[in-house]
Amino acid sequence: MKGIEAFHKLAPLLKNEPTVLANGYISREFFNVTDRKENFYMIGSMGLASSIGLGVALAQPERKTLILDGDGNVLMAMGTLAMIATCAPKNLIHLVIDNEVYESTGSQRTLSHEIRLEEVAKSVGYKQAMRVTRPEEIQPAYEKLYQAEGPVFLLIKVEPAFDSSQGRVTHTPEEIRDRFMESIAG
Repeated sequence: MKGIEAFHKLAPLLKNEPTVLANGYISREFFNVTDRKENFYMIGSMGLASSIGLGVALAQPERKTLILDGDGNVLMAMGTLAMIATCAPKNLIHLVIDNEVYESTGSQRTLSHEIRLEEVAKSVGYKQAMRVTRPEEIQPAYEKLYQAEGPVFLLIKVEPAFDSSQGRVTHTPEEIRDRFMESIAG
């Protein structure tokens, strides 16, 4: 499965959840699939989507909060997995698109071809952690984790196939901030 296929499966499942998206192709492709004011696109700042998502989840405990991360981002900030588990926000869903490469910088291989990130998440204290490898598995896994007490982790295995011709996020960082803040204010 390609990342874009995973995004097309995930997008219809979203409601009004604040969603923090990792930098690179994850933000770019998801922006082109479904741009919402609830999406906080990371422009740069690799590895920090999970930290920001944790802050949002803690500040808005009555709302589900999503992190849409990449394997390279998770590997860069492994300590954040432990912080998320320790803080234990019941409303946090951590989704990871794992293509085993740093695709937006030249497809250098990550360690996720040897390290099962969902097992790392489970071992540090996420309440549940799952892995899916086929498009038809995404919706049932997401729905199961959505109903569960968090933090929960869903790893979606994809092939390195992000489309570099996808346009970049067209909002300025200030616009991203302002519309996101508006979406979580009320």
